[in-house]
Amino acid sequence: MEKDKHLGLRIDAETHQKLKSLAEFDGRSINGEVLYFIRQAISQHEQLHGALK
Repeated sequence: MEKDKHLGLRIDAETHQKLKSLAEFDGRSINGEVLYFIRQAISQHEQLHGALK
C-alpha cells in the first residue's frame, strides 16, 4: 500500500485564520478542509474536461 504524500504549503496569516475558521465551521481539521477543497476542484475539473489520470 502506498503511503500518504506530504505537501508543505506556505500561506499568509490572514488566509490561515480564515481557513481555520472555515474548517471549524465545517467540523474539519485544517488538513481535512484543504483536502475537501482540492477534491472539489478535481471533481469540478473532471465534470468539465473529463477524468484525470
